[in-house]
Amino acid sequence: MTAPTPPFRDPHLPFAKRVDDLMSRLTLDEKTAFLHQFAPAVERLGIAAFRTGQEALHGVAWMGPATVFPQAVGLGATWNEDLVRRVGEAVSREARAMRARDERMGLNVWSPTVNLLRHPLWGRNEEGYSEDPKLTSAIATAYTRGLRGNHPTYWRTAPVLKHWLAHNNETARDTTSSSVRPRVLHEYDLRAFRETVEAGAVAGVMPAYNLVNGRPNHLSPYLGRHLRAWTEDDLLVCSDAGAPSNLVDSEHYFDTHEEATAAALRAGVDSFTDHGTDSSKIVARVRGALEQGLLTEADVDAAVRRQLSVRFRLGEFDPEHDPHAVHDGGAAGADFDTPEHRALARESAEQAVVLLKNDGVLPLAPDTHVAVVGLLADECKLDWYSGTLLHRSTPLEGLYERFGADRVSFAEGVDRIRLRRTDGTYLHVLPSDDSPARPHGTEGALDPALLAGRTDLPPLTTDAVGTELALVDWGEGVLTLRAPDGRYLSVAEDGYLRASADQPGGWVVQETFRLEPHAGGHLLRHTGTGRLVQVAADGVKVAADTEDGTVAADPEVFEVVVTERGEDAVARAAAAADVVVVVAGNDPHINGRETEDRTTLRLPGHQERLLRAARAANPATVLALVSAYPYAVDVDTLPAVLWTAHGGQAAGTALAAVLAGDVSPAGRLPQTWYADDADLPGLLDYDVIGGRQTYLYFEGTPLFPFGHGLSYASFGYADLTARVRDETVSVSFTVTNTGETPADEVAQLYVRAEAPSVPRPRRELLAHRRLPLAPGASARVSFEVPLYALAFWDVAQDRWRLEPGPYALLVGASSEDVRLSTTVTLDGEPALPRRVREHGLEAVDFDEQSGTAIVDRTKTAGDAVTPDSDATGELLYRDCDFGAGVRGVTVSVAGGGTVELSLDGGPAAALLSPDAPTAGPYDYVDLHGAFTAEGVHDLRIGLRGSLRLAHVGFSG
Repeated sequence: MTAPTPPFRDPHLPFAKRVDDLMSRLTLDEKTAFLHQFAPAVERLGIAAFRTGQEALHGVAWMGPATVFPQAVGLGATWNEDLVRRVGEAVSREARAMRARDERMGLNVWSPTVNLLRHPLWGRNEEGYSEDPKLTSAIATAYTRGLRGNHPTYWRTAPVLKHWLAHNNETARDTTSSSVRPRVLHEYDLRAFRETVEAGAVAGVMPAYNLVNGRPNHLSPYLGRHLRAWTEDDLLVCSDAGAPSNLVDSEHYFDTHEEATAAALRAGVDSFTDHGTDSSKIVARVRGALEQGLLTEADVDAAVRRQLSVRFRLGEFDPEHDPHAVHDGGAAGADFDTPEHRALARESAEQAVVLLKNDGVLPLAPDTHVAVVGLLADECKLDWYSGTLLHRSTPLEGLYERFGADRVSFAEGVDRIRLRRTDGTYLHVLPSDDSPARPHGTEGALDPALLAGRTDLPPLTTDAVGTELALVDWGEGVLTLRAPDGRYLSVAEDGYLRASADQPGGWVVQETFRLEPHAGGHLLRHTGTGRLVQVAADGVKVAADTEDGTVAADPEVFEVVVTERGEDAVARAAAAADVVVVVAGNDPHINGRETEDRTTLRLPGHQERLLRAARAANPATVLALVSAYPYAVDVDTLPAVLWTAHGGQAAGTALAAVLAGDVSPAGRLPQTWYADDADLPGLLDYDVIGGRQTYLYFEGTPLFPFGHGLSYASFGYADLTARVRDETVSVSFTVTNTGETPADEVAQLYVRAEAPSVPRPRRELLAHRRLPLAPGASARVSFEVPLYALAFWDVAQDRWRLEPGPYALLVGASSEDVRLSTTVTLDGEPALPRRVREHGLEAVDFDEQSGTAIVDRTKTAGDAVTPDSDATGELLYRDCDFGAGVRGVTVSVAGGGTVELSLDGGPAAALLSPDAPTAGPYDYVDLHGAFTAEGVHDLRIGLRGSLRLAHVGFSG
């Protein structure tokens, strides 16, 4: 007799009922085991093993060959949701196809990254879409819809948004706290997450390493208060790698891992990514927390239920009904590296190119002799979240293909050197017959895994002649050295130097070095190990410094013998050409990447030298920046400048198509390009309002503004209309291609509150549309903007409020290139004074501050305010209504110091201080004092010392 089908296997039942049934069949030990990233199989129920997490930021990563699309910031530069949705679809189809042949491939994808690009020195700038929350959420929503698929029941993949919350620095990223005031929290940082989640294609989020307002993100009360209130779907919260252990090990937020694990689980973390594939430690911590009464089985059930909800949506329990399931290898290949995916990679790379400046030198005429020069001229760089290239195109290769080899010349611009020892011998790279390495300037590509870390290749040695090495200085003294056959010098686990890597890469890059002046020569230090290079009898290797960290008494000293300066080769090539294209930018694994922020907007000095040499030799110099982030470049004497993010497998072909005019550029900047480092806020200053940050508030003159991008066509804007009705603003206008070439225009709609009662953005993006237009063609563009999109977070009322008054609607080609404008007047809700006599003041609800930081009021919820590093701070609360009068004040404080209250900038009206500091930062006491006020006043509160202020109350 056949056993009845258990309800959790019945595809006709709702997922919620099936999850209930499966939960009832699992033991506590089985459920506890599910909490680790690598959940084991439950064989008695026929449930397979499952793991959360698969990187898929711009193509499937870390699983071998896959279609590689432009970096996320490049996808953001397309301003094209339809395109990005199709990219997401392609990535999810490849994920399914790869899953069919490799069960290690995960379908819970940790993408996209929706952290806002607030600060351009952030090392992970390449991973985000934009500094603007509206554009970020639009692009992220499109990508998640593609990843999810459009089936009403089953998801192709389950996307998880990264990284919750206010995460925009790599410097001390696991211990720094982002101080985020309520207005910035709601109007900026939460907004990109909220609009994407509300669109309905998100399976969950990943908390970030950092703390927000003094509390680790893995304990964020906003996970329950906000995230899970935005949708009826069960959202899965996956920890970042190692972050659960950080709660004790680096952040010292808890004394024991049992406390930390319990707190994270109760806060809403459902899957713990910690200790790699070893689940024993997390499972033991959960069991310990249960035994100590820190957790209940209901807490475990809540997390497991959310995990199972995602697994059911992925069709794991219904393979015969899941339209995305692939049942054989032949079908798997049908959705992998298809002609459609290759064409989409090229289309994406073309749409991501931004023309920043053009004085008429572009597009290049067909008979132009082009010199392609620069350190990235023959490179197709990958980043940490790239797949392995199936196809490859560098700018040089793209221009060869487009113009012909006889019209294209090349000079990389490396410094060619030999390294001579004090005994007169030189470092020498032994030949390796089995190396498949590719010399620069030739066709073909390599999987870095073929070479990096190999110990079977011969180590470097020395001889009387030596090997000429190509030296590139990537800035801040970090350099790479490359052998003539294209292989980079690298250090393997055995410590020996070999020419064994196609590209710099890896979590710890083993292909970078520093030359340190010493005793009339240089020491060569390997950055990956921090050790000096020395020559031994059996080869060249790295050796430890002395125990106290100083340089050994007899270190290896090298003389750098320069055989050719890079600028000399560039100048020769530039002088002989009609137009020179300088390709500059960054290597995504060096000086600006995950774990490492940049220190400057400037181009590295080596690349500045090459650019100056090219420009001096040939005024017709085009700068093509290929980079993961903005630069501050002197563009005044350059006739043309372009930017593209690293564009994946079709990068070079796409750039050549734009340079040649086959494609009119229509990418737009997704973030402000600042003119100078002095324009930047502090890296850890997350107050975009008070710090006047991003295009929303920046009052200086940018190098290039948000939304900027030129075209080979011209566009006219006309016939703007705006009408308010039914809680929306309807805006329409006409865009016409007034040029002679087919081109896309990106029409942008901004708003500015004309008479705000609080600081509001100079202008704020409401909507945009990318329009393909033939010469002479027109299109009517219409937007329906809900009125709530014009509201702000009113700290006095702790909610959103639409302020009455005039609002300028600005239409144009960028945030600064406004072509049409009109004004609408909205009724809204008038401002109300703060009713402080009845409700008091939450310290965090200030209007302005100086010298303070927001910290955690308790370990589970609430905020307090404390003086910053100099132990002196001030808070301002406007329009406080004290009614008929108050006679006393109560402040809730912890720590030690002084609270000073004054009205309207006058002298101190009250001064309160605890007799002694409280026992700990969460041990609050109420201090009472006399304070007289009536009517409406601005209240200033000065904070001195190490105290935390949580609340201020008033009494009659």
